[in-house]
Amino acid sequence: MPRYKLTIEYDGAPFRGWQVQDSGLTVQGVLEQAAKALSGEDVRVHGAGRTDAGVHARGQVAHVDFVKAYRTDQVRDAMNAHLRPHPVGILSAERVTDNFEARFSAIKRHYLYRIINRRADLALDLGHAWRVPRLLDTDKMHRAAQQLIGKHDFTTFRAAECQAKSAEKTLDQLDVVRDGDHVNVVTSARSFLHNQVRSIVGSLMWVGEGRWSEADLKRALDAKDRTACGPVAPPDGLYLMRVDY
Repeated sequence: MPRYKLTIEYDGAPFRGWQVQDSGLTVQGVLEQAAKALSGEDVRVHGAGRTDAGVHARGQVAHVDFVKAYRTDQVRDAMNAHLRPHPVGILSAERVTDNFEARFSAIKRHYLYRIINRRADLALDLGHAWRVPRLLDTDKMHRAAQQLIGKHDFTTFRAAECQAKSAEKTLDQLDVVRDGDHVNVVTSARSFLHNQVRSIVGSLMWVGEGRWSEADLKRALDAKDRTACGPVAPPDGLYLMRVDY
């Protein structure tokens, strides 16, 4: 069966997350409906990451198998036509070998978390960033973040319902960069725990506000205890930017 790699962007606001559920709109669900409209087949669209409700993507990757072979532009354009009016777009479709797996073949995932650090309410970015009104010390946030680089037990920054077998992950990048009133948290790793990025961002926000010191963040990591975590940042500001293979 021909296998296709899809690169996808979406606005996560109207969805209950990536994964198909018994009720409610999901990204995987509307993609599978679009694939069926193209092919007449019931197919499964397998994603590289199961983003939560409200989380966005600029470079999610998925694969899908069809019985019939289609040109890659047909897959892209036909699925996009059937995806309307949902805020989901197939950026590209590529033929890949049968051993390509969107999830298990991935070697690195890249996320961006957007904070807008200002007193004024959001208008254009409402639902697409986290407004933090109190001035953040982003230099202090960045220095604190470097303590989380490398291989650690991230139990503190893991959702209670996380199904990963181990809390050990290797964080390759965690940068906090300010551009005016925009604060970007850029991170990458082979894989992440459920709510790991949002938990780290919320804790870094406490560092930036002065509630926590850099040492407090390290103590939270070393505690290996979910109750030691700071607040979990809302999903609005989180974007899956790219998946490497």
